[in-house]
Amino acid sequence: MNLLLINPNISASVTSLIEAEARRAALPDTVLATATAQSGVAYIETPGEAVVAAHEVFRILGECHDQYDGAVVAAFGDPGAVQAKEVFPIPVIGLTEAALASAFLLGGRFAIVGISERIGYWYEETVAALGMTRRYAGYHGLGQAFKDVGSVGVEARDILLRMCLQRVHEGADSIILAGAPLAGLAREIEAEVPVPLIDGVGSAVRMLESMVRAAHGPRKTGALSAPPAKPHQNLPAGLSRVIGRHP
Repeated sequence: MNLLLINPNISASVTSLIEAEARRAALPDTVLATATAQSGVAYIETPGEAVVAAHEVFRILGECHDQYDGAVVAAFGDPGAVQAKEVFPIPVIGLTEAALASAFLLGGRFAIVGISERIGYWYEETVAALGMTRRYAGYHGLGQAFKDVGSVGVEARDILLRMCLQRVHEGADSIILAGAPLAGLAREIEAEVPVPLIDGVGSAVRMLESMVRAAHGPRKTGALSAPPAKPHQNLPAGLSRVIGRHP
């Protein structure tokens, strides 16, 4: 199967992290491709920035979704992922929903550790929107600046490890290491943490492979069926084929 990993951030270094961890998680016969946002921010930290990122996700999917069996929106907070399920005829999975699904199956309460304190407010809203608040044991993020978003997992490894251990002390039964910039860190520190660590990229790739193999048919009715045909203007060619089609 052919899968597309979309980095809605503009950071090419983060795309490299995403691709490396995805290849470790993927089945041997899965072919992976990546795409990086051409406009936006270095790392998405607020709902407003996520709106900008969602536009890039749609632009990228509009251009090339017909070349792939499924796509991962490789940013925590899943900008555009839910809406893409309605518009595009392939499975689309976000890192948050995949990581939370893993936490649900592992059982108990989960905590989230990430790269900034500010981002925690948005993550809390995302957890609530996905119906997992009752299992949520809280968020903790780095309270310091970092040199480069693509190397924060290496630069702040020991601090992030201590944060994970603190979440365990507070009662977390599993911990999600949030966001593409931390892709691969769970695998590197898992031996030092006494509860499961969840990597969003790995979770999303494995779940997307499962969905593609399940070969679910398209929705023909309901809220997530394809949008109604209607006149449109100034849409990129790829999007005009799936949004705002003429009656």
